[in-house]
Amino acid sequence: MADNLTEQLHVIGAAARAAARILSVTSAEAKNTALLAMANNLLESSAAILEANTLDLEAGKKNGLSEAMLDRLRLDEKSLGAMATGIRTAASLPDPVGRVLKEWTKENGLAFQKISVPIGVIGIIYESRPNVTSDAAVLCLKAGNAVILRGGSEAIHSNKAIATALQAGAAQAGLPSTAIQLVQVIDREAVRILCEMDQYLDCMIPRGGKGLIETVSRHARMPVIKHYDGICAVYVDQAADLSMARDIILNAKCQRPGVCNAAETLLLHRDIAAAFLNEGAKALLDQGVELRCDKETLDLIPESLKSAHPDLLKEATEVDFRTEFLSLTLAVKIVGSVDEAITHIESHGSHHSDVIVTADQATAEKFLQNVDSATVYWNASTRFTDGGEFGFGCEIGISTDKLHARGPMALEELTSYKYLIRGTGQVR
Repeated sequence: MADNLTEQLHVIGAAARAAARILSVTSAEAKNTALLAMANNLLESSAAILEANTLDLEAGKKNGLSEAMLDRLRLDEKSLGAMATGIRTAASLPDPVGRVLKEWTKENGLAFQKISVPIGVIGIIYESRPNVTSDAAVLCLKAGNAVILRGGSEAIHSNKAIATALQAGAAQAGLPSTAIQLVQVIDREAVRILCEMDQYLDCMIPRGGKGLIETVSRHARMPVIKHYDGICAVYVDQAADLSMARDIILNAKCQRPGVCNAAETLLLHRDIAAAFLNEGAKALLDQGVELRCDKETLDLIPESLKSAHPDLLKEATEVDFRTEFLSLTLAVKIVGSVDEAITHIESHGSHHSDVIVTADQATAEKFLQNVDSATVYWNASTRFTDGGEFGFGCEIGISTDKLHARGPMALEELTSYKYLIRGTGQVR
């Protein structure tokens, strides 16, 4: 079986490499035409895609997937419409390929240009969320890359249906359907084999749990762009507008708790902790949020709230402040200063997205400059860490690496560069 699977994946890899050569010289107009055809074909295939998604949801429930995982898996007409809108948005964006990044001429007359080019063939391994199939395929194609997709077993039917629709759209517009390929086997051995296919794959991007990312990083023979945990913190400063702080933490924690840009930690300045907890804790508890609090926080929570929500208030452990809950659970801690908040975030967070709520500009700027995360906010929810919210269209994911991409990873991050040197017979 392994030899047969290896052979299958090498066929896919060779086809992707051939498609990448075509895409690297395909015009922006041709790529955009293909993207629009893909968006149309996705919507025309909505019945088949939703039917496939129902099979995945039924299997997920049967296999005991959590509600957060089922939420990531679920598709409907609205989400398909959003996927199509994302594709059309990508088509409307400037082409990331062929940009002159820098140019200069030396004294000897050699003219240098540094230009953006596609990476080539990108492998993307992901879990649960079938919209990644569309987002990844679209962004890779727009940036002139072929893509090999390997989704999780829990979304196999949805992924197949989406990939089929996108391939058909690309082919209708004259581009090779093999620019977008989905590995249609759920054997985990496929991940290891893909990681060893450096003769075909130029880059690997894993999206999923820590176990998946560590597996890919351990086996990959090509560069890996990692999307690690989203242990995101909201720090409410002593100069914060407490109503604003309440609204931000409610949005960051409760709007969609199962995603990587949801808040997992709340840090409260000691001077405003009691005042915030009177209303803020009530608002969170009323939303069903379990608060895992340090002892000082627990002591400040009104007795009326403790009586009303005995099952939602617990004393935190050290592990809670290093945990991506992906659920309605929030770790809460009191700190004495912005410096203490920064230290906590640097030692306990994942360098994904962190927020300060304050009316003090100097304190905000200190936080913005000293928190070494991919995205750092002043008076706004972590939920804005998203390619669409940044104006990038759809995204590949949120990179917590520093090289070669960081934060929401979209079109520009899917390109590399090369140098073009034009001479008139110069020799060294």
